Amino acid sequence: MKLKRVGCHSRISQLIDVAALSHTSQRRSLGNPSAGTSRARSPLRRLSVGKDAMALASCFSPPFRPPLCAGGRSLSPVACACAQTAATAPAAPSLPKALPAILDSRLIACVRAQDGNTAMEAACAALSGGISVLEIVMSTPGVLEVIRGLLKDYPSSVIGVGTVLNAEDARKAVKAGAQFLMSPGTVMEILLDLQNTDVLYIPGAMTPTEVLFAYNAGARIIKIYPVSVLGGCDYIKALKKPFPHIPVVASQGITTDSIGNYIECGASAVVLSDAIFEKEAMRQRNFDVIHRLAHLATRQVGQAGKC
Repeated sequence: MKLKRVGCHSRISQLIDVAALSHTSQRRSLGNPSAGTSRARSPLRRLSVGKDAMALASCFSPPFRPPLCAGGRSLSPVACACAQTAATAPAAPSLPKALPAILDSRLIACVRAQDGNTAMEAACAALSGGISVLEIVMSTPGVLEVIRGLLKDYPSSVIGVGTVLNAEDARKAVKAGAQFLMSPGTVMEILLDLQNTDVLYIPGAMTPTEVLFAYNAGARIIKIYPVSVLGGCDYIKALKKPFPHIPVVASQGITTDSIGNYIECGASAVVLSDAIFEKEAMRQRNFDVIHRLAHLATRQVGQAGKC
């Protein structure tokens, strides 16, 4: 039964008076040792402590009612807050097309050329040899025109730009149609600009600290560079122990024969440059060799998947 306001004040006064009387009795007991032998019961014993304490609390606090949310169910404040956040949170952006393509192919071919024509023909030779994900290095003369041409001629392939060092070049590449960008390090401006877009950014990292920083900043997949200098497959294997949930791309100095080892050690994909676009073949514009090396690389990836 709810107490009236007057009743509350009366009960408070009663409890205060009882407490004062008890305090006085205790003082008398201390001043008169003989009083300690008395078995007179304290006035506080005459009250039901639990009952009166609840009555006193009811004078100051409204009755507790668990918050209702998520369809009228009674939830804890934390659960209610989580339910409300989930209900109002925006839908997660769709994954860029390049990410599943990279994870599926596990191979990115990287073209470096002294001129746009050589880059275009070398890229075409690699794509016709079975490569499905390819990047042109940003420093290649006419790189934006090469990107546009490849997207037109190979619409089912994923074409990107590599060695992107600043946000201005990134915007130019995206405007030309690049589906992913890759850097040797992490350029935060690029990472932030491309979040929640359909263009994938693959920042580079070397140490565990750099990997964790890039991932926590929003990177979906991270390039480990220069991997051969850091220890090759063993370094990837060690790096994946604390970060099994972070996809990584091994890059630099990887040969066709070592593709399977990198994948078995935990790399989600590898970058091949000279292993496909052999320097002498590029210099002589021997695109048949590039076609053959591209075909060999894709076969090696397929065999690694069966291990």
